[in-house]
Amino acid sequence: MTETIAERPAVVTTEKVDQGVKTRRVAVIGCGHVGLTVAAGLGELGHSVVGVDVNEGLVTELCRGELRIHEPGLADLVRRGLDSGRLAFTTHYDYAVPEAEFIFLAVDTPQTLAGAADLRNIRAAINSLAPALNGSSPIIVNKSTSPIGTGETIEELLREALVERNVRARIVSNPEFLQQGRGVDDFFHPDRIVVGSRSAVDALEVASLYEGLHSEVIVTDLRTAEMIKYVANSFLATRISFINEIARLCESIGVDIDQVVEGVAQDPRIGSQFFRAGIGFGGSCLPKDVAALRYVGETFGVATPVLSAVQEVNRMQRTSAVRRLQSRLGSLEGRRIAVWGLTFKRDTEDTRESPAIDVVSLLSNAGAHIQAYDPAVAANPSLVPERFRPFLRATPLEAVQKADALAILTDWTEFKDVDLVTVRAAMINDLIFDGRNVLDQAEVEALGFAYIGVGRSATLPRRRRTDR
Repeated sequence: MTETIAERPAVVTTEKVDQGVKTRRVAVIGCGHVGLTVAAGLGELGHSVVGVDVNEGLVTELCRGELRIHEPGLADLVRRGLDSGRLAFTTHYDYAVPEAEFIFLAVDTPQTLAGAADLRNIRAAINSLAPALNGSSPIIVNKSTSPIGTGETIEELLREALVERNVRARIVSNPEFLQQGRGVDDFFHPDRIVVGSRSAVDALEVASLYEGLHSEVIVTDLRTAEMIKYVANSFLATRISFINEIARLCESIGVDIDQVVEGVAQDPRIGSQFFRAGIGFGGSCLPKDVAALRYVGETFGVATPVLSAVQEVNRMQRTSAVRRLQSRLGSLEGRRIAVWGLTFKRDTEDTRESPAIDVVSLLSNAGAHIQAYDPAVAANPSLVPERFRPFLRATPLEAVQKADALAILTDWTEFKDVDLVTVRAAMINDLIFDGRNVLDQAEVEALGFAYIGVGRSATLPRRRRTDR
C-alpha cells in the first residue's frame, strides 16, 4: 500500500544520501539553466537521461555539446554525458517519455503583470507528455519554481488528460536551490534535498536519484516543499535589501558598511552570505519569487509588508546609483558613462531583471551616453535588448575611452584585474562608481580617482582587520 503523508507534519524524515547509485531512466523537460544542469548532473551520477526542449536549434547545439548557457563546469559535464551515452537530447516527447521512470519538469515560470508565476509552460509540458505515457506510471517531478498548489494543479491536469487510460499520476515536488554561476557545484554539493509528495514512497524514490551525494533529505508534503523554495529565496532577497538599506544609512552618517558587515557577520546566527551591499538583486529567481509569495499572500488575504519593503528597497538601489553619479557630475546630459557589467551577477549570461540594465536605462533616459562592456554580452550581444547594442564595447578599456565616469554594475572577477592606471589615462574625468564594491577603495583613491562605493565612507579612514 502506498503510504500517504499529506496529513503528517511538514518534515517526516531526514537521512543521509550516501550509498551507491542505481541507474534509472530519466526525462528532463526544459533545457534551460535548471533543466540542463539537472540533466547533466543526473547523467554524471550514472542515470540514463534524455533532455527534452521544443527549441530545435537549442537541441541541435546540445547534441553537439554546444551550450548557450554560461555556467562554470557545465559544458564539460554535458560533453562527458554525451560521450558516455548517458545523456541525450531531443525535441520529441515520444522518444524521451515512454521509457522514463522519472519525468522532471524544468520549464520557465515567468512573472505575470500581477506578480503571479505564469504556469502556461508547465501546462504545455503536461499536455505534450501525457499522450506519450503509453500506459506507464512514471513519477512526475516538478523542478520548476512554481506557486504553492502547483503540484495539485499538475495532478489534476494529468488526471484529466489520462482519464480514459490506465495511468496513475504520481507527483513529487523537488525544488531546486541552484545558484547561477555555481549551479554545477550546488548540484553536487547540496545543503539539502527537499522532496514533497502525497506518497512517502514516491518521495523517497526521487531522493534515491541523488544517492552518492552527501546531503540531508527533507521529505514532506507537496505544498510544504513548494513553500520552502519561496521562503528560502524571499529570505535571501530580504537580507540583500536589509543590508542595502543599512548601506544608505551608512553613507549618510559617515560609517563604513564593510566594517559594519564584518562586525555583524561574526555572529553565527547572522553570517555573511547574501549580506553584501550593492545595487540590488536581480535575475530570474529572487525578484520573481518575492513577487509570487506576495501574490500568494494577497490571494489568501494575508498582508506581507516585509516583502513589499524588500521590493521597494531593491528598486531604490537603482535610482540611488544614478542619483549619486548626478551628485558628482551634475547634469548627466551629454556625459559619457562607461559601464562594466550588464548581467545580474558574475559568471552568468543572464540579464533578466538585471539591476545593471535598469541603471543603464536610467542613465540613458537622463541623457548620458553609455559605453558598456560585459564579458558574457560581448560574446553574445543578443542577450540585451536591441536598443542597448550600440552601447556595447569589446573590452573594458574600450568602454572607458574619454569617459566622464566609470560605473561598475556587475561583480565580474576580471574587473579587479584591469590596470586602473591605464583606465585613468583613458578617461577624461576620474570618477568611479563601484556599484558592487569590487575594488579596494584605498588603492583606487591612491591612484587619483574619486571613488563612490555603496555604503562605503568617503570621510572615514579605511581600517584593516587584525586577527587575534
